[in-house]
Amino acid sequence: METLASFVQKTRDNLGMSAKGLALRANIDLSIIEDIEAGKDLFLPVTIRQKLAKALRCSLDDLLNLERGYQDIVISNDVITAIKQQILGGHTDIKCPKCGSQLVCRIAKMYDTEDNLVLEPKAHCSKCVFQLKD
Repeated sequence: METLASFVQKTRDNLGMSAKGLALRANIDLSIIEDIEAGKDLFLPVTIRQKLAKALRCSLDDLLNLERGYQDIVISNDVITAIKQQILGGHTDIKCPKCGSQLVCRIAKMYDTEDNLVLEPKAHCSKCVFQLKD
């Protein structure tokens, strides 16, 4: 079974590019290309996927189909509740339950129908599609 890492490396080699050449052509940091080819990055942000597909002359689906299927991971309500409590507790180093990357967290200040302040924890992953939803 082909992996994202092997596909990127094979396609880059077939185009006669080095990793540095691919990074320049795609306008992506070389470290990102190296992480992808080493199998460290299993899910690509949309902008990276688009740049990489264009530079490798492949379709977005070619890359997307090889990325790890985070959509298949089910997250329990207990984990979601724990993340919300961590955010409200002021923790900033919270990992994504889907891919393990850093979560971007904030606390939204809202008001209910009786004009009471309600603090709502919000978060999204810096790498995958995870979002903390109400």
